[in-house]
Amino acid sequence: MEVHAQVTSSAKLFSGASTEFGGEPNSHVSLVDAAMPGMLPVINEQCIRQAIRTGLGLKAKINHRSVFDRKNYFYPDLPQGYQISQYKSPIVGEGEVVIDIEDNKTTTIGIERLHLEQDAGKLLHDQHPSMSYVDLNRCGVALMEIVSKPDLRSFDDAMNFMFKIRQIVRYLGTCDGDMEKGSLRADVNVSVHKLGTPFGTRCEIKNVNSINFIGMAIEHEKMRQIEILEEGGKIEQQTRLFDPDKLETRSMRNKEEAHDYRYFPDPDLLPLEITQAQIDEIMSQQPELPDEKRARFVADYGIPYITAHRLIFERETADYFEAVAKGRDAKGAANWVINELTGRLNKEGKDISGTPVSAAQLGAVLDLIAEGLISGKIAKDLFEIVWSEGGDPRAIVEQRGMKQVTDMAAIEKVVDEIVAGNPDKVADLKTNPKALGWFVGQAMKASGGKANPQSVNDLLKKKLGL
Repeated sequence: MEVHAQVTSSAKLFSGASTEFGGEPNSHVSLVDAAMPGMLPVINEQCIRQAIRTGLGLKAKINHRSVFDRKNYFYPDLPQGYQISQYKSPIVGEGEVVIDIEDNKTTTIGIERLHLEQDAGKLLHDQHPSMSYVDLNRCGVALMEIVSKPDLRSFDDAMNFMFKIRQIVRYLGTCDGDMEKGSLRADVNVSVHKLGTPFGTRCEIKNVNSINFIGMAIEHEKMRQIEILEEGGKIEQQTRLFDPDKLETRSMRNKEEAHDYRYFPDPDLLPLEITQAQIDEIMSQQPELPDEKRARFVADYGIPYITAHRLIFERETADYFEAVAKGRDAKGAANWVINELTGRLNKEGKDISGTPVSAAQLGAVLDLIAEGLISGKIAKDLFEIVWSEGGDPRAIVEQRGMKQVTDMAAIEKVVDEIVAGNPDKVADLKTNPKALGWFVGQAMKASGGKANPQSVNDLLKKKLGL
C-alpha cells in the first residue's frame, strides 16, 4: 500500500500559500504553485519536522541526508509539468507498524519508506458541457507518501493497516486523517499467486479514500485476477480505479515504471541535511502513541485489554477518560465513557471534541454515585440533564431533589406495601430465589429510582427470610 497523508501545516511544501480546505477555486495559489517563470521553491521547515515526527512514530530510520527529485509527467492540474518528490534518497527509511488482528492478536507490517512530495491540483469535469476546469488550491500542498512492504495478506490486513496509520498520524498531529476531504488516501497494489509460487503481477488501485472501500476494492480485484488466471489468461500490470457504486475496478492505463518518469535531482533544491540533534529534539516532544497508551491503561488502571483498546481509538477520547478516571474508580469511568458518553455521541453523529458534557462534569456524576447520593438510574437521568442543559451535577441534584433515599424507615414502608400486595410472588420466591429481582425492581420503581438499591435488596432478604 502507498498511503498519501496530507501534512498538517498552514503553508504549502514549497510556498507560503494557504493549505486551508474549501476556499474559492484558485484562491490559495502562489506564483510558485502556478509555476510562473523564475519562481523558485523554498522548503517549508514545518513540513520537514512533521515528516520526521511521523517517521519516528513508525519506528523508522530518519535519513540524515535526503534529496528532492523531479518526477516528470504531464497532467493539466500540474502546472510545472513535473512533481517535486523524492525517489532514491527519501527523508525516512525502513520502519514498521503493528496492526491488530482477530482475538487480540497482532502482526507486524514493514514500512519501506516515507517520502515528501507536493500534491497536484484538481480537475473539475462537471462545471461545463464541453470543457474541464482546473482548481490549483491543492497544488503544492505537502504530502507524506508512506509505502508498506508487501506484508499484507488480506483485505482485513489492509483495512487494519490503514486504520493504524490514520490513528498514528492523528495522535502525532501530522495529518488530520480526514478521508472524506482527501487528507488521507491510499493506492493499493494487489496481486495473487498460488501457494509456493512467486508473487504475481500487481495492479495498482489509485486514490481510495475510505477504509471500507479499500476492503471492497481489494476483494473485487482479487477475484478479477483469479478469474483471469483460472481461464488461462495473463495479468497485465496496470493502474485501475475503484467504482464504489458498481463495486468494481476499471482500467485507467498500463502502469508506468520508475524510468518512465525520468527522475533526476531537482536543481533548484539543495540536498536536505538533518542532524542527529534535530532528530533528538523532535523525539523528545513525541506524544505517547496508541499501543503504548493501551498497555499503560491496562497496567495502571487495571481495565481489560479490549476496554483499553476502545478507549485509545482517538487520542481525545483517551485524554478524556484519563481526566475522568483520575482519583476515581477507573473501571466505572471507562464504562461511562464507552457506553454512555461515546454511545450518545455516536447516536448524534458527534465526536469527542463536540461533547456537551465535560470530563469534570462526568467526574462529578461519578463522585455522586460513589458517595451514595444518587443511584445508577438517577445518574443516567442526571447525565441526560447535563447533556441537554449543562450545569454543575452536584447543584442539579440539590435543586431538583434527586438525592437517593437512604432513610430505612421510608424504604421499609415501600417494601412492606409491595410484599403485602403480592402474596403470589412471595410464594413463588420460595422455589425461585431469582424472583427477588422483581421485588427490587418494584421497590425502585415505587421510589422513583431514588431508593438505595443495596438497602432495598438487604431489606427484602430480611423480610422474606432469604
